Amino acid sequence: MATLRPTVLFFDVDGTLVDAAGAGRRALEGALEAHLGPEVRREERWLAGLRLDGMTDRLIIREALLAVGLPFDGARCDRILETYAEILGDEIAGPGYAVLPGVEALLGALSARGALFGLCTGNVEPGARLKLRRGGLERYFEYGERSVSGFGSDGEARELIVAAALGRASARLGRSLRPEEALVVGDTPRDISAARAVGCRVLAVATGRFSVEALRAEGPDHAVTDLSQEGAIALLLGERALSAGAGRTT
Repeated sequence: MATLRPTVLFFDVDGTLVDAAGAGRRALEGALEAHLGPEVRREERWLAGLRLDGMTDRLIIREALLAVGLPFDGARCDRILETYAEILGDEIAGPGYAVLPGVEALLGALSARGALFGLCTGNVEPGARLKLRRGGLERYFEYGERSVSGFGSDGEARELIVAAALGRASARLGRSLRPEEALVVGDTPRDISAARAVGCRVLAVATGRFSVEALRAEGPDHAVTDLSQEGAIALLLGERALSAGAGRTT
């Protein structure tokens, strides 16, 4: 069976690196109300009917607008997301926030080894950075011209974000990176399906709302309970090759 050590790692944020304790949802609801007014609400909470796990910020805004009978408009979405980032700066300071098990040690080890890694997140960049900064993790990731990350601003569909991250990693390496050289680390079925759509491999981690069993059913290459698990650490540090077969659990 073919094996391949990942050349680049792409990490999701919410449920994979950190638990933001609902700060993102509260900030999005606050931004929607600030721009559209409470009179257009149809439920007790703006996003009450949406399962946000793995959704991109732009897709969440689209679905929220459609839910109250308003058309999606890109410029309006941008304004709402700007306000969202402003509100998130306050919300993220609230109680309940946590860096997830094994994450800080893993990122520190990857950084020390000079590994190439970035983000692959549905968060717009300001939101992702605020969530990481709260736990002291922002320093592990590069931004601007040296970034190998994909953010929610790269598209509503999550596979567009994976493709954008892959393109930036190729630019950083100075060669065309084959999708199977990248490993996406995420906690939702949407992370898995988006990576698969682009051709990347997947390590699913059950630190969000989905169990190892539920994630394994979606066909990742590996599924683990959390990023402190020995098999996950060995894989991500390049000490263990990734099997070409899907659905394995370390």
